[in-house]
Amino acid sequence: MGIGDKPKFDIYIIFTYLALIAIGWITIYSAAPVKEYSTIFDFNELYGKQLLWIGLALFLGIIICSIEVKFYERFASIIYVISILSLIGLFIAGKEINGAKSWYSLGSMTLQPSEFAKAATALAVAKFLSGINISVKNIRDLLIVGFIIALPALIIIPQPDPGSALVYGAFFFALHREGVSLWYLSLVLVAIGIFLGTLAIGSLWIGLIVLVVVVVLFMLSRKRNHKKRLPKPKISHYLAALVVCVLFSLVSKSIFDNALADRHRDRINSVLGKIEDTQGVEYNIVQSKITIGSGGWTGKGLLKGTQTQGGFVPEQETDFIFSAIGEEWGFLGTATVVILFMFLIYRIIIMAERQRNQFARVYGYGVAGIFFFHFFINIGMVLGLLPTVGIPLPFMSYGGSGLWGFTILLFIFVKLDAHRMSYEH
Repeated sequence: MGIGDKPKFDIYIIFTYLALIAIGWITIYSAAPVKEYSTIFDFNELYGKQLLWIGLALFLGIIICSIEVKFYERFASIIYVISILSLIGLFIAGKEINGAKSWYSLGSMTLQPSEFAKAATALAVAKFLSGINISVKNIRDLLIVGFIIALPALIIIPQPDPGSALVYGAFFFALHREGVSLWYLSLVLVAIGIFLGTLAIGSLWIGLIVLVVVVVLFMLSRKRNHKKRLPKPKISHYLAALVVCVLFSLVSKSIFDNALADRHRDRINSVLGKIEDTQGVEYNIVQSKITIGSGGWTGKGLLKGTQTQGGFVPEQETDFIFSAIGEEWGFLGTATVVILFMFLIYRIIIMAERQRNQFARVYGYGVAGIFFFHFFINIGMVLGLLPTVGIPLPFMSYGGSGLWGFTILLFIFVKLDAHRMSYEH
């Protein structure tokens, strides 16, 4: 881009964004619990309010794209600090809704700061990693960026809102792109496996399984090193790994019983098959699967879904909006939504790779990771494959905070990409 050239905004991303918003609003219109429909501009109804949120989101996107591009890097740290303070302030002035103190009350509306903290954290991570002589292969730098990511999550968990905190794991995408080994991800997956395994079959069986795995890995490593004439693997390292895994298994049950709220424990136990309560904790999932399954290939048609119109799925216009798409638009409708999200994430990654500036690249991968986590976990939750953790489907679930937060997250990157040829670190 030369001097005086206009920025080139990625039209594919913008059209995908608009398509998802449109599908979301139509589905909210259908799923809204109303007895009779009047005008779409009825702000007393959910679809009317969402239309207002959409209008403000579009205006917000325009404002973001109008701000000078270097603003986001220069003020990334300040934006992050303000975001952290807004999360802390919830413990003092937050409004409790559905057992979670995650919102500020602003007259007739509420604002959820955790939705905006994702963009703030993405900016802070990109700012730090693009600094001079910073490398994720340096343990000190890795610990610092890990703290930047973990801090908002640790503040969000006791609200309690573990679903929103879980999303911060998405930043591993950006860290891996910058050089963090997949070994760290494997450690996290092993920890999750031990935690869930302990809840499912107990610490004794987990201890035996870990022992077998450690012995097998030691023998394979010894055989490999012998063939390559390398030093023998140190048995002390494998014993240490065994001890750590067993100790973590022993404390997992205590963590589960004391760190999570009753409803979160019940949802995890439901997925693990330890409890069966189709009229209680499993009700949403059971009704969601019935609703999606009833749609068939082509769906029952807009406003013709019996489950959706009957209000059988609680919170259908928010976390379970994908079930309404499944009933009224069928497999073709749900497949369209999945393809749009996959294209959105793929396109963001392509855009991130073409950046000349590390700040923009790291931020882009953070955006892609967050959208992937929300998309994957929400749909897995609606299908009953994952516990219900209260994670919205980006651009489609009802709510102003979520829509604005995702819009800010995406359009900052759209702005950075539009100036990629002239924007230098």
